[in-house]
Amino acid sequence: MPGDFRGDKVIVEDPAEASALHNRGSYGEPLGGGGVSLTLLEAVYLVETGRLAVHRDRADVPMRTLFRGAAAAYDQFEIKYVVYRDLRQRGYVVVEGTGPPDFLVYPRGGTPKKSPAKYWVAAISERAVFDAAALAELIHRVAGMRKQLLLAVVDEESDLTYYAVRESDPKGRPPPARPDRPIATAHLLEDRAMVVEEAEARALHGNGFYGKIVGRRLQLSLIETAHLLKLGAIDLRNADTDRRIALPRLVSEARRIQPDFDLRLAVYEDLKARGIVAKTGFKYGSHFRAYEGDPDRTHAKYLVHALPEAYRGMWPEVSRAVRLAHGVKKSLLFAAAGDSVRYIRLERVRP
Repeated sequence: MPGDFRGDKVIVEDPAEASALHNRGSYGEPLGGGGVSLTLLEAVYLVETGRLAVHRDRADVPMRTLFRGAAAAYDQFEIKYVVYRDLRQRGYVVVEGTGPPDFLVYPRGGTPKKSPAKYWVAAISERAVFDAAALAELIHRVAGMRKQLLLAVVDEESDLTYYAVRESDPKGRPPPARPDRPIATAHLLEDRAMVVEEAEARALHGNGFYGKIVGRRLQLSLIETAHLLKLGAIDLRNADTDRRIALPRLVSEARRIQPDFDLRLAVYEDLKARGIVAKTGFKYGSHFRAYEGDPDRTHAKYLVHALPEAYRGMWPEVSRAVRLAHGVKKSLLFAAAGDSVRYIRLERVRP
C-alpha cells in the first residue's frame, strides 16, 4: 500500500488500507478522514516486510533515503529498530513510548485499547553505560505502573539479549539475638581472624553461621570480624602480642587491604539484618553468595555484587555476571549501597 513521506511521518491516506494496517497490527495513529499516520520506525519495518511503498511528490522513496530520514529523527535509531523489529517478528504489538522506556509491548492478539501492556522495554547498546541510579529510578517508575521491565541489549552484530529487571527484597530467617557478652576471642592474622578454642569456635559458628570451621578452629573474614566486633560478639586481639584491637583500628587495617571494605561491609550487614547468611562469592566472581537458610543444608539462592549507589559501568561486565549466575542456577542481585541498600535483580529471559 502507498504511503506519503511527510517530514518525520509517513501518511497512508486510503481509508481501507489505513484501517487494515491499524486494525491488524495497531500500526500508526488514525487521522480524521480515515487515514493513518505512521512513525518512521513503523514505516521502515513495513517497507522491509513488503507491506508499504513510500513516495514523496509521487516519486518512489528508496529504502536508503527512508533510513537516513529515520536515523535523523531518532536518537540511536539503529538500536531501537533492531529491538522493534525483533519484538514485532515475535508476534507482539509494539507501540513507541514517549520516553524511557522506549516501547510498550502488548501480548500476542492484544491491542493498546483493549489489553494492558505486557512489557515496558528499553533498547540499549552494549556500549552504553550501565547506570545503577538511572536503572533504579526506571524500575521504580515501572513498578508503580505494575509492568514488567525488559532491557533489550543490542550487541555489535545486532544480536539481542533480553534481561528482566526488578527490585528484590531478599529475606531469610530472623537473625539471632545480639549477644550480651563476647562469645569468643579471635586473633587477627593479616587478612583474616581465627578463633582457636574449639568450644568458642563452634559456639560462634552456630550463632549465625559465621566463618568456616577449619579443623578445630574457626576462620573469619575481615568483614565478618568487623561485624562481630560491632555486635560485641568477639574480643579481638593481635595474634603476635595478644593486645586488644578496637574497631577503628580493624577498619583502618581492612581498608588498606581491601579498598572497597566499607561498601562490602554495608551490604553484608544489610543482608545479615534480613536474616540472610552471606559468604564469600569469590569462586563465582561476585562479592557474596547468599543463603536463605542453613548453608550446610541448602544451596545459595543469590549471588550478590555490592555497588555504590551511583555506580556506572559497562554492559559486558553485567552480561558476564548474569550469565555466570545463570550457569550455576542462582539469581544475581546488584546491591546498590547508599543511605540504604537496594537490590536489583537481573535475569536473562526470552520474551
